[in-house]
Amino acid sequence: MITVNLYYTGINGSARAFAAEMESSGVADEIRNEPGNLRYQYFTPLDDPETVLLIDSWTDQTAIDTHHASPMMQKIMELREKYDLHMTAERFISEDMGSDEKFIRK
Repeated sequence: MITVNLYYTGINGSARAFAAEMESSGVADEIRNEPGNLRYQYFTPLDDPETVLLIDSWTDQTAIDTHHASPMMQKIMELREKYDLHMTAERFISEDMGSDEKFIRK
């Protein structure tokens, strides 16, 4: 699994408005239904009201590449522009938890 954390930052609540429109317009649900998507979920940091975190997980790089080549990306880019958002990203590749598993309370 590949997970990308995208931090959208704006001013005057624009990042939250972007995430709200992604949800209300159905774009987020369309992405969740794309082949290979495992998670597409927005969060807001408690210490930064002008940033929204998107956790975006995919089965593999092929699924991400297919998503990036889809018409859905144009919709996302238009909304990013509409809300004048700036972004940073972190990318993670999942692996077996190994001995860390004992510290995870389920």
